[in-house]
Amino acid sequence: MLVAPSSMLAPSIQANPVPSEFIPLDSRRFSSRATLPLKSDSLWQIKTGTVRTLVCLEDGTVITTGIWGSGDLVGQLIPTSNYLTIECLTDVEAVALPLTPYDPLYTQALVAHLQQAEDLMVIRSHKKIDVMLLRLLSWLAKRFGRIVEHGQLIDLRLTHQDLSELLGSTRVTVTRTLSQLEQQKLIQRIALRRIVLSEEEVWHYEI
Repeated sequence: MLVAPSSMLAPSIQANPVPSEFIPLDSRRFSSRATLPLKSDSLWQIKTGTVRTLVCLEDGTVITTGIWGSGDLVGQLIPTSNYLTIECLTDVEAVALPLTPYDPLYTQALVAHLQQAEDLMVIRSHKKIDVMLLRLLSWLAKRFGRIVEHGQLIDLRLTHQDLSELLGSTRVTVTRTLSQLEQQKLIQRIALRRIVLSEEEVWHYEI
């Protein structure tokens, strides 16, 4: 059986440019691993950089619900008992926009968040960790990758812990699986925790 290419996942919905009538309430810069404060009267639009949204369950389990970049809207879109955190994966510039659930952009952001949650749920549904990790890397390459000489560069500085929380696995398991995929020449790890995905090889990966 072959691993399904990342194109089988639904395309991510990107936030549309914000109309000129929206006047930013607050434009701020955040350093890597800082958290964006949640605002009841607005959503954050990412101008530069990358963030992840995550929830912490009562038992301490951390679940990453999405990875967001330039143009995306993040915030407490759905009331929930689980505390939402917006963590910067890089240095980030973001602007607070006064949006309510009745605004079209708010609805678009909600759909995008639900879509990412579904994509990640499908990825986590695989029983084998190597398949799961390859599907995740293909998904990240689709959103944040760029073509380089030997494949697609995923230009995100994700730690092994970050990847394990995306998959609902453990850091040790992710570290071992990354080494396995590198030995099989399916990926190449380069400086600054970045990964090059050999897309052509992934198409022929047998499970």
